[in-house]
Amino acid sequence: MPGLPPIVMTALEFMATLFVFAVGTALVVIVVLFVYDKYQTANSVRRNYPVVGRFRTFFEHLGEFFRQYFFAMDREELPFNRAQRGWADRASKDVKNTSAFGSTKNLMVEGTVMFANCMFPQLEEEMNEPSPIVFGPHSRKPYETRSFFNISAMSYGSLSKPAVRALSRGAKLANIWLNTGEGGIAPWHLEGGCDVVFQIGTAKYGARDAAGNLSDSKLREIGANPQVRMIELKLSQGAKPGKGGILPAVKVTEEIAEIRGIPVGQASISPNRHPEIDSLSDLLDMINRIRDVSGLPTGFKAVIGAYGWLDEFCRLIHERGIESAPDFITVDSGDGGTGAAPLPLMDEMGLPIRESLPMVVDKLTEYGLRPRIRVIASGKRITPSEVAWALCVGADSVNSARGFMFALGCIQAMKCNRNTCPTGVTTHNKRLQRGLDPQDKSVRVANYAKNMMKEVAMISHSCGVPEPRRLKRFHARVVVNNGLSVPLNELHPVVETLPEYQ
Repeated sequence: MPGLPPIVMTALEFMATLFVFAVGTALVVIVVLFVYDKYQTANSVRRNYPVVGRFRTFFEHLGEFFRQYFFAMDREELPFNRAQRGWADRASKDVKNTSAFGSTKNLMVEGTVMFANCMFPQLEEEMNEPSPIVFGPHSRKPYETRSFFNISAMSYGSLSKPAVRALSRGAKLANIWLNTGEGGIAPWHLEGGCDVVFQIGTAKYGARDAAGNLSDSKLREIGANPQVRMIELKLSQGAKPGKGGILPAVKVTEEIAEIRGIPVGQASISPNRHPEIDSLSDLLDMINRIRDVSGLPTGFKAVIGAYGWLDEFCRLIHERGIESAPDFITVDSGDGGTGAAPLPLMDEMGLPIRESLPMVVDKLTEYGLRPRIRVIASGKRITPSEVAWALCVGADSVNSARGFMFALGCIQAMKCNRNTCPTGVTTHNKRLQRGLDPQDKSVRVANYAKNMMKEVAMISHSCGVPEPRRLKRFHARVVVNNGLSVPLNELHPVVETLPEYQ
């Protein structure tokens, strides 16, 4: 090009050469891929459609990220739809959480829950703050709390350090408790100064001796920590009933290995049950040992599947004495959770909480144990209506894990088990963790909990009761197969206590 300075001419020639080189390289790569795809035998699509067939896998991968934004309707996704995620997001940001022009929820679908508003709802001056409840009246250190919505079990290791720090600080701001999950107690659980529930999983992380057995000395250390208020013995969890916790090797850093007492860089696979608990008698022995040594209220967490054992369990408690009972039972739902799990266990193993929670509450009532044993509901309770339903059924408290993950910024990318979480919630990749600021997200955690409790209280006031724990089964209705609703107390009739246990 005449008239251009030599340096410009040189730059253009270089760019032209670079372009020719890039095109040539691309053609070579395409030819190599074409030949490879044509003669490989592992993938039929690529064998029949060399190179082009590779786009199928690429677009299938992108679909995970774009489906929820462009193709899914507000209420059709699983495990959580856009409406649920949207409510959690707005609640955590403490922004206006109202809608207009009518509900987009199909109220004709079987299983839909609605609440029966009363003719004369509570006035503002008649509304009460949640009444206090006591866990572990027979332990040396009973725990009194007003909160009915708390952070469910998520271990440090499954969650990143910034995520745990944000949860700890947020729990303190909202005056709720934080469950450590089965990975032991990390400094980040305690950093915010919140109440902590220490979970003992089947591998006894954080409470084990060198041989992996439950350690009384560790239990005494746990009980001496003023922030640890209760201990939860995990028998099973919603993500994988019948299988222990799974922490991929890539997530077992030096710090996590030290906290758990396991080798660095090796997958952390917990046993599928506690080896020393082989009967209901063993279970009560273990609960009482933990409570006696630590001094803390002690209960257990389980997904309910087979349920005939409940009668035997209640009778055994009466034989031993009411003080031998667990201080609480956390009922987890069988339809999945935050943990990595084999699909058959996540999809088809264990009863969902809509069936198991009323069953447990009724069985404890039947044997006169309901005043003694607190019931905690866990499993996909991330919006006010879901929490209010659990309280109507008879739960004392509700735990949420994924709701608080949304508060931390989770976008449901479904990458929790791969160390590639794009929001920094479940990864130990420092670059990805940088996106999660504990200071900012702790405020969102607190906002989410406070707005949850505020809107559950709003439901209770509309039903005519002064505070959420006063909700009863007749305050909720459930749509049945004819498209009409029936009161929850007709679907799950309230049982009477057996005469011999009154």
